[in-house]
Amino acid sequence: MTRSSNAGGIPARDGAPAPDVEVVCLGESMVTFLPRLPGRLADVPSFDRAIGGAESNVACTLARTGHSARWISRVGADGFGDHLLAAIADCGVDVTHVRRDPLRPTGIYFRTAGDRATDTHEVAYYRAGSAASAMTAAHLDRDAVHSGRILHLSGITAALSEDCLGLMCELTARRPGRPLLSFDVNYRPGLWREPSRARALLELARGADLVFVGDDEARDAWGLHGARAISEALPEPDLLVVKQGKRGATVFQRTPETGAHRGDASGTATGERCGDASGIVTGVGRADATATFVPSLNVDLVAATGAGDAFAAGFLSATLRALPVRTRIRHGHLWAAAALTVPGDLATPPGRAHADRLADLDDAAWERLHLGPGWTEAAASGRRVDASGRRADEEVRTP
Repeated sequence: MTRSSNAGGIPARDGAPAPDVEVVCLGESMVTFLPRLPGRLADVPSFDRAIGGAESNVACTLARTGHSARWISRVGADGFGDHLLAAIADCGVDVTHVRRDPLRPTGIYFRTAGDRATDTHEVAYYRAGSAASAMTAAHLDRDAVHSGRILHLSGITAALSEDCLGLMCELTARRPGRPLLSFDVNYRPGLWREPSRARALLELARGADLVFVGDDEARDAWGLHGARAISEALPEPDLLVVKQGKRGATVFQRTPETGAHRGDASGTATGERCGDASGIVTGVGRADATATFVPSLNVDLVAATGAGDAFAAGFLSATLRALPVRTRIRHGHLWAAAALTVPGDLATPPGRAHADRLADLDDAAWERLHLGPGWTEAAASGRRVDASGRRADEEVRTP
């Protein structure tokens, strides 16, 4: 695959048609039921309906800020499928390539009102045998999948079924003409019945150009500890984003002159079978990469659900605009802060001008920034927002 001259930029696609959209996101979305009252699922009497899915979250968030996005998936020929298509399309996302499955249902899940990180949180998935789990490489519409400047995938899809894992192996193969491939590891222990199988996520990540992974995910799925160890195990991607929770995020950026570990045209970057659960490759090193760290923002946490997807969307938005890597990380943090300050999976992202202004703050002002619920809506409504991210009539809080 021909590379652009700027490290981490959108690659040139020799012989490929002009992109129809900026980003294509492929993966399962589900109807989400959020409790109206706190408490155990056994005790909650009623729920509000919403939507949730890593890839559709990214597509919706990008579309809400003016980017063109396409979501590709399968949903059931049922009312929940109707709702998903309507809700995602209402965000401005193209859903014309979503297939309807007359035999399999749309996935749904219920969760409690608590934060996913607490011991009291409960989530009940009803996705086994869902329409999305029947996605296969054999039925792949390659023209639609490759119709964007960026193709964004998630490791959740690989865990849904063997067919889905095969599809992901196909999509992460390094072949001429594919778009920039973005991959969010999104390790979900509950989806991998055999923990050792989660090592397949590493092979998929090796086939991507841009990878998002949490340091906690890498520890639990691969036994890797720390950003540097993760970088050594993933030398292939041009950009590796290691999310470090409340501390911040580090991006390892490959210099454009090198092509080491690029992989062959068949797609497996290390010569191993895609999806193989073999040992972790360490000690390879990334001597040709630079590391950029940006601290996270101070926020009044409401719920962590969807924050990782929002971070990816913010980073991808800045990537499409060819902004510097440091600025891309800041946009990721800002969009994640929007998700952290609302109860559902999808939040209103900051407007582009507002996000640009905050991303351009000096380091001291960035560290003083403190964002609470409603900060993106306040800016969108025209109410004055000060450097703390709060409305001007609210108390300014600094760390």
